[in-house]
Order: sequence, then structure tokens, then C-alpha cells
Amino acid sequence: MELSQLEVFLAVVRERRFSRAAEKLHRTQSAVSQTIRKLEDELGESLFDRSSREGILTDAGQVLCEYAEKLLNLRNDAHESLVELRELQKGKLVIAANEFTSLYLLPVLSEFRRLHPMIKITVQRALGSHIPDDVLQHSAELGVLSYEPQEPHLHSVVVYLDELVFVVPPRHPLASAREVSIRQLGAESFVAHIVPSPYREKVLQAFQRHKTPLHMGLELPTLQAIKQFVAGGNGVAFMPEISVEAELARNELVRVPVRELHLERKLRLIYRKEAGLSHAARAFLKVAEAVALGRKGRHRFQRET
Repeated sequence: MELSQLEVFLAVVRERRFSRAAEKLHRTQSAVSQTIRKLEDELGESLFDRSSREGILTDAGQVLCEYAEKLLNLRNDAHESLVELRELQKGKLVIAANEFTSLYLLPVLSEFRRLHPMIKITVQRALGSHIPDDVLQHSAELGVLSYEPQEPHLHSVVVYLDELVFVVPPRHPLASAREVSIRQLGAESFVAHIVPSPYREKVLQAFQRHKTPLHMGLELPTLQAIKQFVAGGNGVAFMPEISVEAELARNELVRVPVRELHLERKLRLIYRKEAGLSHAARAFLKVAEAVALGRKGRHRFQRET
């Protein structure tokens, strides 16, 4: 049983005559009759009472009529939904990011929502080390990383260059320094993020090379908590520059360059190589590229793998 057969069947039901249905469908009456006969043979049931000229349905015909209308309506709904997806009038997109990398997404999400307000976006919080697996296992379609993924089945696009910066409260003795050395930081009390990262290891290694202790007397669960704590005069911190831009601009925190420490990191959008991207995901990548061209600076859009 094919949908085209059901279309012919419903045309006869609505027009109540084979001849009028044929005219409506721009087909010959014999072609319509053959289609109905083939459908009846496949079902093993008569669909029309042949003793009447009015196309009266049999009991089997009435049952099929109800289901035929449902099936054709579902087909039309599916077609309309696909058109809406292509035209970005509906759809959803799941992006995996952690607290730090989600900060990159904010301006891109703002522009995407302006252009495609009907697309539902979920930014799914995940540990950075788990994001490649989340994308590969289809838990998310896109991911944002602060390191280069080693999985060969992932595409990677560099979208932002960030830097780890040393920040102090405005009244701190080092706030007026043009530059400091690692040795000058041996007596400072650092506030750290509770989740270890490769960049935390690099900072530890740098202090070890310069035979300087790194006192991390407090670990907090969020970047926001660290910023507020340090701004209140309760220590110093190494933080992603993207996370403290607003506080630096408002002079709530002061950035002090560290002579021996320059840690730049690339933020990347990742997605599966084998899978065809959804319309929403392709549109998001286009918006990310447009934002990079418009903002420039640390924003970029460079495909690596």
C-alpha cells in the first residue's frame, strides 16, 4: 500500500465518483479504477459498493478512509516540519561547554537568537575532559574546548584566543606594578578553581622551575565566586582573561603581567566528522564565523582538522 494509492482513494471518496476524481487528479478514469482495484487486491477487501454510482464506502472502505487521512496528514506535517527546519523556523541545538568556555558563547548566542529566535538552544554544562565524548556519543552536537581534541573523528575550529592572567584587588600592593616576577608571588595567597586543568599544571610547573612556593589556600567552585572573593581583597588569582574583562574594565580587579608566564590558549568549537550537521548547527557555525569577522581581536574562525 503506497501513499499515492491512498491519495487516489481519498479523491474518489471526496468526489463520490470515479470520473470526477479522475478529473481532479488529471488522470484517466481507467487509471483511477485500476489504482483502486490494485489497492483492494492488496488489502483483500472491497472498498466501494459497486452497486451504487455514488462511491459509497464499504465498512472496510470507511476504516481505510480514517487511516488514510491520518497517514496523509502525517506526511504533510512531516514535509512542513522539514521545510521549517531548513528555514530555521524550528529545531534545537545542544552545545556542551564548561563554565569557562561558555563565556565565549555569549556574544555568538546573542546574535544567533536575534537571527533565529525559533531555534531552541541548550548549553549543557560538562567537564572539559568529557566534552569530546559527549559530542561523539551524540549527547551534544557541538562542543567548546580549551584544548585540542585528540579524537580523529572530530572536526575542530579555533574560535577564540584567550590568555591566563594574574589579577589582584585594586588596593593590593602589586596593583600599581607594571610587571612582577614569579619570585615576587611566593608570599601571595592564591584563590584557585576547584577543578584542576592543564593550565593549572603549567602554572605549578613554572613556580617549581623558579623554586617559588605557590600557596593555594582556598579553592572555590566557580569563576564568579573567585572573582568576587579576590575583588573583595581576599587574595590573588590566575584567571582566564575572558572571564574578567568586565571587572578589569570597571577597575574592580587589576591585571598585572607576570614576566615569566605567558599562557595563551585556543578555544575551539568541535563537532563530529561523520555526521551531517543539523540546519541549526550549520547556522550556528555561520554566525560564529560572522561574529569573528565583526569583532576581530581575540575572535577568529580557523578550521584546523
